[in-house]
Amino acid sequence: MTSAKPRERGAIIVTGGGRGIGAAVARLAGVQGFRVTVNFECNEAAAAKTARDIIAAGGQALAIRGNVGREEDIVRLFQETVREFGPIEAVVNNAGITGGFSRVDHAESATVLEMLRVNVLGTILCCREAVRHMSTVRGGRGGAIVNISSLAARTGGAGEWVHYAASKGAINSFTIGLAREVAAEGIRVNAVAPGLIATELHSANGAPHRLEHLKGTIPMKRAGTAEEVAAGVLWLLSPAASYTTGVILEIGGGR
Repeated sequence: MTSAKPRERGAIIVTGGGRGIGAAVARLAGVQGFRVTVNFECNEAAAAKTARDIIAAGGQALAIRGNVGREEDIVRLFQETVREFGPIEAVVNNAGITGGFSRVDHAESATVLEMLRVNVLGTILCCREAVRHMSTVRGGRGGAIVNISSLAARTGGAGEWVHYAASKGAINSFTIGLAREVAAEGIRVNAVAPGLIATELHSANGAPHRLEHLKGTIPMKRAGTAEEVAAGVLWLLSPAASYTTGVILEIGGGR
């Protein structure tokens, strides 16, 4: 007996979808019937592999290069998605950078500005385009947005990345405000705040042993997986969450 094919859904854009949490979200979205745009900036090979994995599993996907810190790239990302896949049903704003590990008194202004440009301005502009495409007031069909935040927004990131934590605090505030702004226009807006997750982010920022060092601070005594975060994201995008908006869903093992 074969399993039922998932119902076909509209297009979804996953920014930073080539690796880690973004790739896990993109793959699960493909399994659930979304037509998936895997956005990437630099690692074309990783994004292409994520798209191939989705297609191999019976889904539809393509990879589109674009820096979410550039307005023109964001506009083009949405335009190309609509041209290829039709109306956009969901957007997951996952792309982000940490600005590296640093105390505030060692932070370089250029690094912090670039991090804010990608994490905060990029998310706001992606949401702007999502609303323009999905709002029923603008002739859209409605839809859902999930912004990827971080538990650091609550814990503060002291001694590691207070600057990054601040950017994610901005995302939380923006998520709540936008959710209330467009709730009557058929759009739900929520955020997922992952805690310590086993991805390459830690090694990429020069701390390959960070997971092992910090897992004892987590009540569940382990790091989470990208797939566990993706499950939370896709729930927020699903009909099961139809009365859920303006929520910051923490996925952090009780931390």
